[in-house]
Amino acid sequence: MKEFFEPPPDAPAIKMTGPAWPHPIYTEQQMQQIKVAHRESKTWSDYVALSMARTLRTFLDFFTGYSHDKAVAAGKADPSTASRGLFTMTYRKWLVRCVFLESVAGVPGMVGASLRHLHSLRRMKRDNGWIETLLEEAYNERMHLLTFLKLAEPGWFMRIMVLGAQGVFFNGFFLAYLISPRTAHRFVGYLEEEAVLTYTRMIADIDSGKLPKWKSMEAPEIAVRYWNMPEGHRTMRDLFLYIRADEAKHREVNHTLGNLQQSEDPNPFVSQYKDPEKPHPSKDISNIKSTGWERQEVIKG
Repeated sequence: MKEFFEPPPDAPAIKMTGPAWPHPIYTEQQMQQIKVAHRESKTWSDYVALSMARTLRTFLDFFTGYSHDKAVAAGKADPSTASRGLFTMTYRKWLVRCVFLESVAGVPGMVGASLRHLHSLRRMKRDNGWIETLLEEAYNERMHLLTFLKLAEPGWFMRIMVLGAQGVFFNGFFLAYLISPRTAHRFVGYLEEEAVLTYTRMIADIDSGKLPKWKSMEAPEIAVRYWNMPEGHRTMRDLFLYIRADEAKHREVNHTLGNLQQSEDPNPFVSQYKDPEKPHPSKDISNIKSTGWERQEVIKG
């Protein structure tokens, strides 16, 4: 397979260009503790967001030939005997799924950050830290995509699908964020729940022997550098643990942001708290809450 990325420019004075947002360090124990979770819908806004997420999930499943076994992902069924038949996931199907998923997943953070940036300029007031977190989320999802592109080069049909899906999704999410940012963040939170399900299922397939190559295959160098993967923990399975943890973090962030007052509350993930002894939201996954933090917990204390 030929190299997908263009060769670096002629810049003899540059040794290396690192990421603008260095990735937090995740421990093996923290990543193993990531679980499938679902936030129950409580308001009409939540129900709208959940319906939108399920509709998009159905679309993605159909166009990537994917059949998700939730029982396996939740640990309630044996992965070695489940998912046999027409929709059995292969290496190629998993990569198609991941490339398509991550090419869309990088859109919401960029749209939300752009609109909040313009809103801050119009109001001539601070955004209280939301923009940076949303941009970092978009950047992280793009790094997922760049990693998968080291493993598979999309054909023309996939590129057309991505182009169409991205155009529709960008404009749809743009309008949704203008109308109700709270609903938009809840929608992303529900999408990230599905992403955690997907990567949990992938890890289950590796552990059950369905994808034996990925159990020992080395992760791409771009992934090793970005996630600071330690020696002895640089396989594809390790990579999927990191990516699943990222998706779980996005799940937490967006469900939390969906609980806040959109124009006034500060971003709890970059704030400093008066009582450092109490658990609070952070940029890493040390105090991760699968269904998000309630406003009372992070703003009122």
